[in-house]
Amino acid sequence: MKNIDTLSSLEGRATLAEAYNELRFEKQLSNLSTLILSWRICVRERELFRYVKKDVTILHPLGLFSGTGLWMEEILNRYYFTTINSFVYFGAAILLVLVGLRRFTDYVNPDIVLVGIAFEALMLIFMFVVMLFTPSEELESLKAKTSENQNTIEDLLVEVGEISREFAATVIQLEKITDSFLEVLKQQSNLTFLVGKLSENYSNASAPNPQMLEIMKETNNALYEFKNTVNNLNNAAELLKREEIELAVRKEVERVLVNKLTQ
Repeated sequence: MKNIDTLSSLEGRATLAEAYNELRFEKQLSNLSTLILSWRICVRERELFRYVKKDVTILHPLGLFSGTGLWMEEILNRYYFTTINSFVYFGAAILLVLVGLRRFTDYVNPDIVLVGIAFEALMLIFMFVVMLFTPSEELESLKAKTSENQNTIEDLLVEVGEISREFAATVIQLEKITDSFLEVLKQQSNLTFLVGKLSENYSNASAPNPQMLEIMKETNNALYEFKNTVNNLNNAAELLKREEIELAVRKEVERVLVNKLTQ
């Protein structure tokens, strides 16, 4: 919520103008309703969000006389001076017509002419009062400078916002690039590990380590002993086969000799 010390300040006058524009053109209120609400805001209202969209609180209301003077200066004179001036010219035209008719004819009652003169006098007095509350040139100059400074500040804020958005987009891109770089480093580390394993395997295949050589030597010795054992088994089997043949021959010779001797 924004706090404004008083509506008579430059910021308060700018806020009052924005409130009038919203009431008159956005909410499409009638001229009379807009005048009444704007007068109420100038005189005694503190919380403008009850009438307009601006979340603004007035800390010190102006009161009846100061608020009415501000209302005539910033609302009535600024937005309705042309209308009041038109009524003054209209009253003057009516008065001229009535005086002319009174001069050349007897159909116009003098009372009607007096009423026209009174009306024109009242309109002139009202116009005098309205013109009495015409904003000073110094105030207009200050408001113009304030508006220019406000526009400059808004432009700067817009530019800062655009720079912030671009910076945020750049940061996001840098984060994505950093993530991609970390992923590349991770893949490179994995590739380095795999290359190291391949190099180690290739080294072991091309130049075996001493432990592997010792195991291969023991394996060769075991195979040599196994070969000798197989040869010994073959020799034993040959010898056993020869002995069985000799035994079979002996038995057959003995059988033949026994058969011949028994005859």
